[in-house]
Amino acid sequence: MGTEYRLRIDGDFTPATFPMERLGEYLSALAKLLGETPNVHFSDLITGSSIIAVRVDDAAAKTVVERVRAVHAGNGPADALKAYGQLDALLWQDGATATLVSEEMGIVIPFRGKDRPEPVVFGPFKQDSTVDGQVIRVGGTGDTIPVHLRDGDTIHSHLYGSTEVARKIAQHLFGPTVRVHGTGTWFRTAEGVWELRTFRITEFEVLGDEPLVDVVRSIRAESGSIWNELPDPVRHLMEQRRDEGDLQ
Repeated sequence: MGTEYRLRIDGDFTPATFPMERLGEYLSALAKLLGETPNVHFSDLITGSSIIAVRVDDAAAKTVVERVRAVHAGNGPADALKAYGQLDALLWQDGATATLVSEEMGIVIPFRGKDRPEPVVFGPFKQDSTVDGQVIRVGGTGDTIPVHLRDGDTIHSHLYGSTEVARKIAQHLFGPTVRVHGTGTWFRTAEGVWELRTFRITEFEVLGDEPLVDVVRSIRAESGSIWNELPDPVRHLMEQRRDEGDLQ
């Protein structure tokens, strides 16, 4: 049978007026909040303002209970707390409040939604940065041309360059990974997440496709290289890269 959780939304939406795309945003955030996604299933959209019902398989019931209790206490996993913030932000935008309830525990998590203070966003902050990715789109009009890079599942779509930079970078469309250099405009959200809003490209370089271990091996072969003294140069390089990208 499983355990049922219901997100009771106190707002203007009803099952007949709930936009499907917006419902999808709520479902996505709720799934991330509960975790155990292979064992959490959408069940129903019930009348009574709007009540989103989901069912958790017995195999994951205990883990989900512990997770939502930790979120309510404010010390849950980082991804669950982030999902809580996303749900609360959706409710705030929609002028609604909500409660997550279950038959066994009653009210599991309350959401202040529209009753919370307006979120504080810090910024803008300007910082010289780099962004890596495969060029997947170059084009537009005006003095600055949009450039889109793909880095794994992330699409960087807020990059811009001069017509000259755009013309040169377009030659590498769907080619090897490039690293663009420039100045980013960053904001820090109320949840403490850094968001890159715009990035002005000043120059770029094409990165080699060879595996990192091969790069390190070739560097080590250079006479007088200090990399020969490092026990784990790959780890050292990755830590350096992480530190350079850490804005906090």
